[in-house]
Amino acid sequence: MRGFLRFAVAVGTFLTMAAGAHALVRVDIDLTTQTMRVTSGSGAAYEWPISSGRAGHLTPTGWYRPIGLYVMVHSAKYDNAPMPHSIFFRSQYAIHGTMAVGSLGRPASHGCIRLAPANAASLFAMVKSEGASIRISGTTPGTGSLIAARERRRAVSALGYAPAHRVQTLKEWMRNPLGDFEDW
Repeated sequence: MRGFLRFAVAVGTFLTMAAGAHALVRVDIDLTTQTMRVTSGSGAAYEWPISSGRAGHLTPTGWYRPIGLYVMVHSAKYDNAPMPHSIFFRSQYAIHGTMAVGSLGRPASHGCIRLAPANAASLFAMVKSEGASIRISGTTPGTGSLIAARERRRAVSALGYAPAHRVQTLKEWMRNPLGDFEDW
């Protein structure tokens, strides 16, 4: 009887793992456009701006699986910088939230993939419950090429004189994650 019980538990565990293997979150990071496309196992899809590694601190490309998930990590290498909702994918490289939301959309990190805090929290929750496949492709835009062209287009647009949209800092988001901006 004990042998049958062990066999039943092993088969149940295998079937559970096999069913979960199809519900992976797909994370597709394009370094050229500085964007992340996320598709969850439930079919939800997102596209978010990122900041990848800047010149001299490039983000590695390739296919990865998460190797560690931490709600909060502080970088021992970079002045104890907070890294909320960290998803490590290769040794010291991670996808995590950042307080420097004004830098999203252009290379600015030391090699990690940075996201807005709310987006990092959403991704963290999805990856924690479903697992993930992470693909990083493209090349980091050179200083001046893609970024300068984007800035020139923005400067000559009809709304080029409009003030830039203010983005929440991590501290502001922690006080008010829903983004009710009336108290600013």
